[in-house]
Amino acid sequence: MQIVETLNEGLKRAYEIKITAKDIESRVEAEVQKMAPQVNMPGFRKGKVPANLVRKMHNDALMQDALSSTIQESIEKTMTDNNLRPAMQPNVNLDEGYEPGKDANVKLDLEILPDVPTPDVEGLKLERLQVEADKKTVDEALQKFAESQKQFETAAKSYKAQIGDQCLIDFEGKVDGIPFDGGKGEGMAIELGSGRLIPGFEDQLVGKKANDEVLVKVTFPDDYNVEDLKGKDATFDVVIGEVQKPKAAKADDEMAKSMGLEGIDQLTELLKGQIEQELNGLTRTHMKRKLLDQLAASHDFEVPPGMVEAEFSQIWQQLEQEAAQEEDPEAARKEMEDEKDEYRDIAVRRVRLGLLLSEIGQANGVEVSQQEMGMLIQQAAQQYRPEDRDRFVQYIQQDQMAAAQLRAPMYEDKVVDFLFDKAEVTDRKVTRDELEAAIEAEDEAETKPAAKKKAPAKKAAAKKPAAEKKPAAEKAPAKKAAAKKAPAKAAAEKAPAKKPAAKKPAAKKAPAKK
Repeated sequence: MQIVETLNEGLKRAYEIKITAKDIESRVEAEVQKMAPQVNMPGFRKGKVPANLVRKMHNDALMQDALSSTIQESIEKTMTDNNLRPAMQPNVNLDEGYEPGKDANVKLDLEILPDVPTPDVEGLKLERLQVEADKKTVDEALQKFAESQKQFETAAKSYKAQIGDQCLIDFEGKVDGIPFDGGKGEGMAIELGSGRLIPGFEDQLVGKKANDEVLVKVTFPDDYNVEDLKGKDATFDVVIGEVQKPKAAKADDEMAKSMGLEGIDQLTELLKGQIEQELNGLTRTHMKRKLLDQLAASHDFEVPPGMVEAEFSQIWQQLEQEAAQEEDPEAARKEMEDEKDEYRDIAVRRVRLGLLLSEIGQANGVEVSQQEMGMLIQQAAQQYRPEDRDRFVQYIQQDQMAAAQLRAPMYEDKVVDFLFDKAEVTDRKVTRDELEAAIEAEDEAETKPAAKKKAPAKKAAAKKPAAEKKPAAEKAPAKKAAAKKAPAKAAAEKAPAKKPAAKKPAAKKAPAKK
């Protein structure tokens, strides 16, 4: 085996590795001798099959395995002998002209991690902006929650339905007088004005009473989710079983008990806990950004271009998706292009901070335990269909890079917590508006290149990503398995998903660590 360095420029390295045919052949022979005692072949006792016949049976597979394992060993030797720490997956190429029985020439290209200066974690000073979850804030949240838990009560039979009321209906839909699949239902609750049904359906129920029979005439939208019904005129024979009026939203024991709680006091306490958790999260976000500002200001070293490019690609992809949702996508994209260098600066900062935090963690014994890693894997697996979860877990366990990507956010949080503990922290009481304004000011400041004096024009697209929002080591997980197809909706319903209901308070949790 011969290893020759062909490039040593900055953090880029390249090598040419020559693996002799003799090395590959000796590995094949060793594997044949190892396999022979286990091979069964008609006409021979077990373990007595001649080596030449074993080789003849498995020659192609043996040659491929021998080549692959020899290349892998040569790469590992190159890394070890040259004390290389690859920043990303190395690029390995076998000469196109390789044929079995000949020498193999392999090209190895990679970027290495820089020598990060040992960070000084002493002397850090941080301000913790704290917001109290006072009675007024909790009462307002309680009222909003009550309003989100809309309930209805039966109206008098003579009452005529209005927008905002709810009707319980039986219906049967027809096209050209013929019933169609999915067009029939009983006891369906429809809130008038919700826009849940196809255009014109709900409007024709306004002014109707309980027990009224209504012939609803509609036209299915051209983008309806059932191919055979797109653009078709249809009629629905509707019987209104009941009209219900909305009850006044009231946060009381009755509402709390309907949710399985003891009473309004318990609901109030749960909401207060959620508000405190949210406020603690905002406080931590501000502290973390100030911390990373200090680290970024005091450390400047070369970062691997490939890591920067990968980070920049993620930022750019996110911005393109957001620009597509703007009123004028082309204008948004043009402004993105004008500020492309700024986004690349953000990518450089993210990568540098990610490497810096990693160095701090390693130097101070910060680690993610096996138990914590197991928890992360199980949580991530819940994003997949039940039948795909075991395959995802196996993938993470076998792929070190995928495991590192999954581990990265928790590892970064642990390093940040370590630095918070080391820092001199002073507390200051502020309002929520003041805290959010401070975070927004950080967003604006961090996304401007240091060399620019003038602030860039206001973006048409979404706000630029904060420079420390995602650690450099954190990448997108493997592509999610396709979700199961949702069951077909009632034919009268529109294709877009309904707005989700208000979130029910979770059990009380401990405040986030500062």
